[in-house]
Amino acid sequence: MTGVPASAAGGSGAKPVRGGKLGTAAVNQASLWNIANILTMVRLLLVPGFVLLLFHNGGYDPAWRSFAWAAFAIAMITDLFDGHLARTYNLVTDFGKIADPIADKAIMGAALVSLSILGDLPWWITGVIIARELGITLMRFWVIRHAVIPASRGGKLKTLAQGTAAGMYVLALTGPLATLRFWVMMVAVVLTVVTGLDYVRQAVVLRRQGLAAERAAAAARAADATEALRAAAVGAAPAGAVAAVTDARPDEAEPRSETADIPAGAFDVRSGAAEARGGAEAER
Repeated sequence: MTGVPASAAGGSGAKPVRGGKLGTAAVNQASLWNIANILTMVRLLLVPGFVLLLFHNGGYDPAWRSFAWAAFAIAMITDLFDGHLARTYNLVTDFGKIADPIADKAIMGAALVSLSILGDLPWWITGVIIARELGITLMRFWVIRHAVIPASRGGKLKTLAQGTAAGMYVLALTGPLATLRFWVMMVAVVLTVVTGLDYVRQAVVLRRQGLAAERAAAAARAADATEALRAAAVGAAPAGAVAAVTDARPDEAEPRSETADIPAGAFDVRSGAAEARGGAEAER
């Protein structure tokens, strides 16, 4: 249970078809019946088989518990292989994205609950681990719109510790090995809590960053729109303004002269008066 769907790590697995056209293989996802998905299906089928083997003959038969341990070990190993194959060969399908994390949590949850029912494992340990796994899964969906929380090294160690401890509890161990498995489980619980808190911190930070980026993008879009409107208004203003002023005050569109407003007859009257004065002076 690394926290990241194994089948979601690769690409589509499709290759272009020769001839310059996209064929069906280039459009569709990888085939449902690929090796990664088959291993995931095997892991899902091993969950009820593991439970039946563990509870067979009252749940305390060492031989049947050994068979149950073998089924549990195979399920945990397939989790490693299908993830590697999916990342290496881009074997991605919608089924794999959904089924892989379900199979991971189903096998571990079945082991913890079954061991608690048998009285081998305290219920508080089962509750802490299951609550953490379900909480982190829901939290990933909470922040998936902003970012994907990657599986950390601590998360991988947590998964290894949980698988080792649960496997030791499935076996009918006694003496020092029974004591050792308790402390291995305590290490798994501590890693479960610590990595869970770290995932919560990462989720809060990523969500804040995502919301801040969205607000900044919205502000930038609003600023661009405002600037575009302002540029459009400035570009349209000169021609419209000149036309409006010319139509409203046509008398100021051309320079005014000092005699522009003097009637034409006034010049004839002034000319006649000047000639009369000239004649009178000549007679003198």
